[in-house]
Amino acid sequence: MPIKVTTDIPFGNAADVVVTEPKGLAEVSFTADPHGGPEALWFCFRVETGRAKTRPRLRLVLRNSENMLGCGRPRFLRPVVRAEGGDWERLGAGEVTELADGRALVAWTLDAPRGYLDVAMCYPYGRDEVDALLRETKGFYSADVIGVSQGGRPMVRLSNLVGPRGSDRPGLYLIARQHSGETAGGWALDGFLREIASMGESAPLVWAVPLSNIDGVEQGDYGKDNFPWDLNRAWGSPPMRHETLILQRDVNRWKGRCRATLGIDFHSPGGTETVGVYAFVPNPGGPGDMHRTAVAWSAAARQALGSDFAAEDFDRVATYASRWETPNFTNYFCEAVGVCGMSFEVSYALAGERVLTREDYREIGERIARGVVGRLRC
Repeated sequence: MPIKVTTDIPFGNAADVVVTEPKGLAEVSFTADPHGGPEALWFCFRVETGRAKTRPRLRLVLRNSENMLGCGRPRFLRPVVRAEGGDWERLGAGEVTELADGRALVAWTLDAPRGYLDVAMCYPYGRDEVDALLRETKGFYSADVIGVSQGGRPMVRLSNLVGPRGSDRPGLYLIARQHSGETAGGWALDGFLREIASMGESAPLVWAVPLSNIDGVEQGDYGKDNFPWDLNRAWGSPPMRHETLILQRDVNRWKGRCRATLGIDFHSPGGTETVGVYAFVPNPGGPGDMHRTAVAWSAAARQALGSDFAAEDFDRVATYASRWETPNFTNYFCEAVGVCGMSFEVSYALAGERVLTREDYREIGERIARGVVGRLRC
C-alpha cells in the first residue's frame, strides 16, 4: 500500500503535501496551512502507512518554516507524533538544511509504524481533554453551554460555583485558545483548573472557557490574526465577533456573583521561543493601578513557577505591532470591567534545556494557580 496523507482528522492542518517513496524510505514533505489567515503555525495530519510487515523508514520534512510565526530558529521545533493505538510522543531536534536562497527545511526520520502515524505541531487539546478534566475532577466543575460560536458550535464554560448575586467570594475568570493552535496554553489552563479542584470548598469562585475559539480548534486553524477578526482583538464595544459577545456577557454575569478579582488569558508565543513562561501585563499608562496590580499578581505566579519554568524576562508589556486597533481581553478587563486582566505565554516545547511534556504544562498551570490563590489569601 502506498503512503497516503490526510488532514481529515480532528484539528487537521497541512498544505502542499508531497509524498515520495525512494527505496527503503518514504518521505512526506509538507507546510503549515494558514487557513485563510495571515499567520501560520499549527499543523496536524495523518500519515497512513498500511499494514505490511515490512515498512520503510519515514522522513517528515517541514518546508517554509520561515513563514511560520516565530519560527526563525527551526532547530527548536519539536513536533509530536502518535502511532495507531499509542500515545503522543515528542520528537527530538530536526535536521535543519538551509537552502541556497536562505529558506530552511527541517526533517525528522523515524520508523514508520503499522497502520498510521499522526503528526502535530504540539500536543492537541480539544473537547475530549475537557471531558477528561471534568471526569477526573469528580464533579467539582459544572459544564454549561453559554452560547454558540460563529460556526454554530457550543461554547462551554466550566464553573465550580455560580455564586449568589453580590457574593463577596473572590472570583477568577479564565480563558484559553483565543488563538486556537496555542495548545500549550490550553494544557496550562487544564493544570490550573485541576489545582483549583484540589482545594475543594476553600477554592475561589472560578469560571473558565477552555476552548474559546472552538471553531478554530476543530477546524485546525492556527487562529492568530485570522480574518475576519482575531478573537483576542474583538473585545471592543460593540464586540467584533459573536464569541466575544458571548464572553463579554458571561464576564458580566460572573462579575455580579463574586468579588471579581482577576481575569487570566492563557496563550503560547512564537513557535521556537524557548524561555518557558512569561506574563503580559497592562501598559503602565493604562487606567488606574492596573499595571501595578498585575505586576503583583505576576510576581506571585513567577515565584510559584520557579526558575525551572519562569522566563528571566517575566513581566512584559505588549509593544509589538498589531494588525488591529480594537481592545484585547486584557484591555477589556482593565477598562470596561474595571478588574485586573493579564495573560500568560507558555512555550510550545522548551523551557531552556527542558523539553516540555503535557505533565509539565499542567504543572505550570498548577503552580500559577497556587501563586494566585496564595496571594488571594494574604
